[in-house]
Amino acid sequence: MTEAATRRRTPGAPCWVSLMVHGLTTTQEFYAALFGWEFQPGPQQLGPYVRAMLDGKEIAGIGQLPPDRHLPIAWTPYLATDDADLTAESIRSHGGTVGVGPLDAGAAGRMAIASDPAGAVFGVWQAAAHLGTAVAGSHGTPVWNELMTREASTVGKFYAAVFGYEVEPADPDRLTLRLDGRPVASVRGVGQDLPRDRGAHWMTYFEVADTDESARLLIELGGHVLRPPHATATGRAAAVSDLEGAVFTIVTTPGG
Repeated sequence: MTEAATRRRTPGAPCWVSLMVHGLTTTQEFYAALFGWEFQPGPQQLGPYVRAMLDGKEIAGIGQLPPDRHLPIAWTPYLATDDADLTAESIRSHGGTVGVGPLDAGAAGRMAIASDPAGAVFGVWQAAAHLGTAVAGSHGTPVWNELMTREASTVGKFYAAVFGYEVEPADPDRLTLRLDGRPVASVRGVGQDLPRDRGAHWMTYFEVADTDESARLLIELGGHVLRPPHATATGRAAAVSDLEGAVFTIVTTPGG
């Protein structure tokens, strides 16, 4: 288990993941059983919201949508910034859209929710009291974020312009986003294979002790396996979805 948030994150670094759902209680029960999360109340500026915890350390956030809001249910990564307002201006000037904020989340920090030119939604987080995910590398913690989009190079330029990433080509139509030489996220262009019902979207990877066992448990809990466990360059992974259809990947990485 690695401490991940003893200090403010480098601007552009993924620092938090959050999920907005209709059934807050049932979603908590699902992830508690799958990942061992416990929950504590979080900032309520956008409605009921809880923070998922492991051993008393913050891992992720889950909020409740108003009954009349029918938005896509999806895990959303938050990217660190030292100035949410300035970053929001930069997002707009480079062809993105700011849908929520910037606004204060109590004493925790200042946030915005935006989308890139291809429509993928992400958050921006200016930390104050809350620095972000506090643990990485153990069962139930987010370990990677990958943007699934139609074509990688153009949208990669957007993120490089807004967040200062160094963009490194990897496989065909795949990019690695680096900060100070360190990989922090990736962009994959999948062309016509992009799901029509979701469009461009960020995919959060959660570490698990055993991908196959977690996939079986997830099915028992009412979730769905979209791509069965398989070997990847980073470990054994499976693409899955929760009770309300939020898609994520579970992965067992070497040494994870």
